Amino acid sequence: MKKVFSLLLAAMMLCSVLTGCSVGGMDSQEEQPDSTEQEDSAPVNVDEEAAKELQEMVASSIHPITGSGRACTTTVSPNGDYTIACIVKNNTNPACMGWMNGVEKACEDMGIESILMTPSTNDSVEEQIKIIEDMIQRGVDAIAIAPVDSEGITPGARKAYEAGIPVASMTTPCAEYEFAFVGPVFYDTGYAAAQAVAEQLEGKGKVIILEGPAGAQNAIDRLQGINDALSEYPDIEIVASQTGNFKRTEGMQVTENLIQKFTDVDAIIALNDEMACGSVQALKAANLNDVLVVGFDCNEDASNAIKSGDMWGSFNMDHFGIGYAAAVYLVMNLEYGIVPNDNRVIFPDATVNQVITSAEIDEYIENLSWF
Repeated sequence: MKKVFSLLLAAMMLCSVLTGCSVGGMDSQEEQPDSTEQEDSAPVNVDEEAAKELQEMVASSIHPITGSGRACTTTVSPNGDYTIACIVKNNTNPACMGWMNGVEKACEDMGIESILMTPSTNDSVEEQIKIIEDMIQRGVDAIAIAPVDSEGITPGARKAYEAGIPVASMTTPCAEYEFAFVGPVFYDTGYAAAQAVAEQLEGKGKVIILEGPAGAQNAIDRLQGINDALSEYPDIEIVASQTGNFKRTEGMQVTENLIQKFTDVDAIIALNDEMACGSVQALKAANLNDVLVVGFDCNEDASNAIKSGDMWGSFNMDHFGIGYAAAVYLVMNLEYGIVPNDNRVIFPDATVNQVITSAEIDEYIENLSWF
């Protein structure tokens, strides 16, 4: 990646304070405490025709964005000179790189500035809050964040809200004070992937599910979607459903144990690509080459495994597109006061080619991938 994350905090402190533009378009949510005071100044230089067109699109749940991954583009062209800060969880997770790259590209396309930040200690919600505080002092106009913890980020989100700065969360929601959540419906991701597996199995076979961490809502919702989809196929049997905690080593170990007990398994559905790649390692070691493996994320390792034939497919979470969409919707709020339906931006949605298999993998890697 072209960003050197270890220098970001130092660079931030050396920069002069930026002058923020009006953020009066941010929705004043009714559930927020009465003590919260927020300026409600009108957006500047409003193009009424563009605002009306975009508002109609959003009301119809049509994104002002075309394409997916690195091919994302938008027609949103703000008059304001805005700066968006993007704060992610760490500088090691490929998804974090995808979110930041998406925000950066969207800002470039819209002719505005971006600041990309990560905690110096991976997955530190306390540092994320400190970064939010620094960004408020610096005068940024909006914040796109992937919170380490939905509840833990609340003090930082509250401070941004009170400063009149809209916050868009990416994939993991803020519990309160966010302008919008940007990400998929996790139930739908599980349902779509499981349905694709069932069709590939021609409606019959034995399936192992590798679950996510207990208590993680995205994992719970995704698992429910998988179970509901497979329940529609009476000749498909779920022989085991066990957590691998979203980790590659645990996915490998759990698979090793389960395939000793279930020697005739037909498919493994792992709730993320890390566990799926661990499953592939276990299956190869056991010389089981005909088990269909599917994961979620379509990250680089999974994409290479699909290309080599070791994995059947992966659900494309399009982290680049999520970051891109977060920046676009923040700008639409800053510029035109537009708020998405139910403060939620569903991205990617059903218009995106969701489950990537060998038939799509070359095009995906070449032109669309988010990593």
